[in-house]
Amino acid sequence: QLQLVESGGGLVQPGGSLKLSCAGSGFTLAPYAIAWSRQAPGKEREGVACISGGDYTYYTDSVKGRFTVSRDSARNAVYLQMNSLRPEDTAVYYCATDDGVRHCKRNYGYSYWGQGTQVTVSS
Repeated sequence: QLQLVESGGGLVQPGGSLKLSCAGSGFTLAPYAIAWSRQAPGKEREGVACISGGDYTYYTDSVKGRFTVSRDSARNAVYLQMNSLRPEDTAVYYCATDDGVRHCKRNYGYSYWGQGTQVTVSS
């Protein structure tokens, strides 16, 4: 069964950095698009970044220049490096995918989601 597991969240001060990991269980991440989304309290889930099966990357405007999504096929993992973090980045971060889909979806409408990892940016 296809499963995604996020890790790497935590508490960080404004301006700090975190690196989130998304690991695949039961399948290989490498050929498929992997997306990162986040949901802050009281807000709708928001698409943050995506890496396609061909390793093209996409970012929402608010994180461009600060976040980087990358893939390590040897470790069957996708990462989200987050720098210059702001309090408004506070949210639960999820990775997501669809079986057999290599392109990034504009609406972030994926079928498989991880359980999420909490990121809190606060002084």
